[in-house]
Amino acid sequence: MIKPSRKTWSRMKRDYELYLFLLPIIIVYLVFKYYPMYGVQIAFKDFSPSRGIWGSEWVGFQHFIDFFDSYNFWTIMNNTLTLSFLSLIFSFPAPIIIAIMLNQMLGKRYKKFIQTVIYAPHFISTVVLVGMLHVFLSPNSGIVNHFIAWLGGEPILFMANEGWFRPLYILSGIWQETGFSTIIYLAALAGVNPELHEAATMDGASKWKRVWNVDIPSILPTIVILLILALGNIMSIGFEKAFLMQSDLNYATSNIIPTYVYEMGIQKAQYSFSTAVGLFNSMINIVLIVTVNRVAKKMTETSLW
Repeated sequence: MIKPSRKTWSRMKRDYELYLFLLPIIIVYLVFKYYPMYGVQIAFKDFSPSRGIWGSEWVGFQHFIDFFDSYNFWTIMNNTLTLSFLSLIFSFPAPIIIAIMLNQMLGKRYKKFIQTVIYAPHFISTVVLVGMLHVFLSPNSGIVNHFIAWLGGEPILFMANEGWFRPLYILSGIWQETGFSTIIYLAALAGVNPELHEAATMDGASKWKRVWNVDIPSILPTIVILLILALGNIMSIGFEKAFLMQSDLNYATSNIIPTYVYEMGIQKAQYSFSTAVGLFNSMINIVLIVTVNRVAKKMTETSLW
């Protein structure tokens, strides 16, 4: 009887070309994902650059306690969770709806044109996107405020108003990412058996009923997997756009965990404290993705693992 280790080695030796294809991505993950974890220990130390990681003094969970006891802890958590859940509620269904609508289009040229138009914003950089928001929403020269003034209203300081930060963040994200996200759902819809639609049509089902009873159940596993991933990253809001949109006037709602980590770690050089905050954020994501995956597996029998 061949031992499992010897059997595995013989399989790897036989299919070594396939494992060579995996080698570059393994190296990338080791260098850029696992090796940086060595520095996570400064979250439990009073890190000093002159002493180095190993020479710095251990303080245990003191930085975590300081973060939990800080005066703005609940404000930061509320801002992060509110922005995350609102983004999920409004952004997650959008590509599903767009994909179903595109799948129902009969005109191929018109369908390709629409796809190109809605895919294009994905390739705009975050810096350019925020710059466009400043140009379009400028109180003096922005087209939006010109339209408001034409209707008889007063110009609005969109980018400096804390009440407008979340709507602008979410709407700009939907505009930029929805089109590209539809690719996954369109690929899933392409795998739906046409005979199911033909049978439903023969039974007199309308287009809406065929979408509800054929298309959606067919892509449900894809929806569940992407929902698990989205919920698992609920605390990982994009730093770049939030930071670029942030100002002193909207700081009350734009101060989220990623921008707070940048502020404390880079601007104020509190490396250990900012690492502790970032580690806390990552642990929340891990707990969420494991929990959501387990719940989804029990409810739908679809899961990541």
